[in-house]
Amino acid sequence: MSAPEIASPQGYGKLRAYVAKPAQAAGKLPVVLVVHENRGLNPHIEDIARRLALDNFIAVAPDALFPLGGYPGDEDKARELFAKLDQARAGADFIAAAHAAKALPEGNAKLGAVGFCWGGGVVSHLATRLPDLAAAVPFYGPQPSTRDAARIKAALLIHYAGNDPGINAGGPAYEAALKAAGVSFRAYTYPGVEHGFNNDTTPRYDAAAATLAWQRTIALFNQTLRR
Repeated sequence: MSAPEIASPQGYGKLRAYVAKPAQAAGKLPVVLVVHENRGLNPHIEDIARRLALDNFIAVAPDALFPLGGYPGDEDKARELFAKLDQARAGADFIAAAHAAKALPEGNAKLGAVGFCWGGGVVSHLATRLPDLAAAVPFYGPQPSTRDAARIKAALLIHYAGNDPGINAGGPAYEAALKAAGVSFRAYTYPGVEHGFNNDTTPRYDAAAATLAWQRTIALFNQTLRR
């Protein structure tokens, strides 16, 4: 289902999200913000949101492309449109979306975030800006600066693809900064798989790695968001 428009005065002004909820919800539930790849809110990310709902979470998946007309229904066109996005304003939009998601009346005031590729970078950025973010799970996303690592309060679960040297190069310094700051984190590298291995609509999909990474993700959200 589509959510009402979310106000984002520091970003593009407003954005919309896809919201998935369990069909038989009992009581207030944890909320997970889902941040897409550099394609916008495509059917794959909507499916990720529904998977979270099946695991008894409320999932909120904003569309960074909404200010530019929204996901255009074609992956190539989406990539071209994404290049026109103002990254600073888009980042502010997702901070606004996180606040709105955490404040949902059906939620239990616990918020987690999961993101993929570009969205993994957004999730890591949110972790440095939102001290009340309980859990953050970036899949093969660029790391924030090591200077910002000490600002993270969320429990981190970082997923890397084995064949992803561009992203993986920043891992050691970032993890050293996290350790120095006492941040709770786990990082897993899945050998022999490509950047984007969780996306089951592309040839890069690896079922074994994706299944294991998702099991670990749900376990962290259950551990941190249901207390």
